[in-house]
Amino acid sequence: QVHVAESGGGSVQAGGSLRLSCHFEAIFRIYCAGWFRQAPGQSREKVAVIDSDGSFKYADSVKGRFTLVNDYMAKILYLEMNDLKPEDTAMYYCSAELGRNCADTVAGNAEAWGRGTQVTVSS
Repeated sequence: QVHVAESGGGSVQAGGSLRLSCHFEAIFRIYCAGWFRQAPGQSREKVAVIDSDGSFKYADSVKGRFTLVNDYMAKILYLEMNDLKPEDTAMYYCSAELGRNCADTVAGNAEAWGRGTQVTVSS
């Protein structure tokens, strides 16, 4: 079983930076995890995930601006966000699953989700 908890959200001006943290509570090492976001009135979208081959996959809208950093030892997955834009405003959620097959995580159907952390970017 795995539990996740997000932190690090806040309010910034356009062009600013934030670093979100996703803390895992699990006996085993977490190989599959990712960040998703949902803006008011919109459906949840995938931001960045760790795929089954260990590669990091990013949404086109954040490529070149957001970076995943996976601290396996500390069991923390960071999402470093630079050059933030007003359209990045959303509730950001971390998701994870046990095992090495990350298909559910990539699809947004993983077993564990946090409560989210709000990111607000003003113009």
